[in-house]
Amino acid sequence: MIRAHDVSKWFGPVQAVRGVSFEIDAGQVVGLLGPNGAGKTTTIRMITGYLPPSSGAVSVCGHDTIAQSLPARRSLGYLPESAPLYPEMRVEDFLHFRGRLYGLARGPRRAAVDGAMDRCWLRDVRRRRIGHLSKGYRQRVGLASALLHSPPVLVLDEPTSGLDPAQIRQTRTLIRDLSHRRTVLVSSHILPEVEKTCDRVIVMARGRVRADGAPADLLRPLADTSPYIVDADTSAPRTVESVLSLLKAVAGVARVVRTPAAEYASPRVWAEFHVTPAPGAPDLREAIARSAAGAGVLVRDLHRRTPTLEQLFLRVIEEDDAA
Repeated sequence: MIRAHDVSKWFGPVQAVRGVSFEIDAGQVVGLLGPNGAGKTTTIRMITGYLPPSSGAVSVCGHDTIAQSLPARRSLGYLPESAPLYPEMRVEDFLHFRGRLYGLARGPRRAAVDGAMDRCWLRDVRRRRIGHLSKGYRQRVGLASALLHSPPVLVLDEPTSGLDPAQIRQTRTLIRDLSHRRTVLVSSHILPEVEKTCDRVIVMARGRVRADGAPADLLRPLADTSPYIVDADTSAPRTVESVLSLLKAVAGVARVVRTPAAEYASPRVWAEFHVTPAPGAPDLREAIARSAAGAGVLVRDLHRRTPTLEQLFLRVIEEDDAA
């Protein structure tokens, strides 16, 4: 449904996108991530036909976005981060106006507007002027307008921007529901939302694709070195140094660090330790627990940190900076 082949984009002497290639199939929800300046927005603008690539090719539903611009755009629903809205228009009137731009006849347009308002929770503000709405409601109006012509491909740039937690949850459910019949590309800075919503993640940095795959597959290498969190009693006669030595002596442990801010009294003195396993080490929770019990060290919490997209994101950026 979306295909980018060796796409590059130059702005004078600056190369914003460098040989980007990917394919997104029907029914997939794909998250596009990257720091500021990574080339995400430029890539989205080339997919939506707002910018031509300097080299390479982009197609939507088999239509080249330059040579076959109109059919490619008709296949798209696009919600930019700042949705272009007319503040003086009422919500329902604006959606009918957008429907006419899409070429929808009166009967189908009325049904499309009603359906989009229901899906985006706009019934209660249908007669209000857009300029009087909160940012969250304006975002919903933009999403509703992108859905009017039932496009097979949706490109959503920061779709949950300005929404409260309940609205974010509703939007996540809506995106998952839409993916049953469409291809959805989502660009967002809210990494936990991407993790919950997307089947696949593409991470860009400095104009290149640095990681591409299902979140579970991308996070699997991080899981091997994910640290164990140990909350241990360091009250006398125990000391922080003795507990550090005890944990370092466990077979398979590569490094132990105490979290400085985690030490506190209640009246026991508890301290938190991050235990990093050596590459290829087995699950160390039982070994850590046995070692602590054998030495008489009281442990009130022992768990392994679950890797997140944020960790992956930061690692990709660090590796890119070091390259």
